[in-house]
Amino acid sequence: GTGKELVARAIHTASGRQGRLVSVNCAAIPSELLESEIFGHEKGAFTGADKPRKGRVELARGGTLFLDEIGDMPLPLQTKLLRVLEERTVQRVGANDEIEVDFRLVCATHQNIQSRVDDGSFRADLYYRINVFPIQVPSLAERHVDIPLIAITILSQLAEARGGSTPNMDDSAMAELSRYPWPGNVR
Repeated sequence: GTGKELVARAIHTASGRQGRLVSVNCAAIPSELLESEIFGHEKGAFTGADKPRKGRVELARGGTLFLDEIGDMPLPLQTKLLRVLEERTVQRVGANDEIEVDFRLVCATHQNIQSRVDDGSFRADLYYRINVFPIQVPSLAERHVDIPLIAITILSQLAEARGGSTPNMDDSAMAELSRYPWPGNVR
């Protein structure tokens, strides 16, 4: 809701990387499926794996991998991700061979990862590896100045999707939107 994926998209676009932006919400995928989703799998690696499948790391080759809510990633997968970052190779679930990968990693979370490191639920070595260039994205309630721009952008997108003209919003409506506390952020 604060625009973390928009920030990741802007970083990817500005990077000049030729690959695509691939996003994974680590909190939205059950932990038993997350490994296959991120790293891929080979045919027969587990029940239901009827064909080989590239993981998100492979799909992001030459581009950017955005791991949203990385704080929810289970410890065993944190270890595997750290290995991918260190070796620049990925091994699909059930595979013997490693595949070389080149991608930019952007991570986001709403959690305090340092406190998760302190309590042992997040690997310190992974934290230091991914915390190279931290960006704080404040909540919408902290950036009232952005509300008119966001409102105009959304109205323009709706008008374009419907093939009509962009409706105007008067100053009193903008002032009211700016006073709203936005508990769910942009959502």
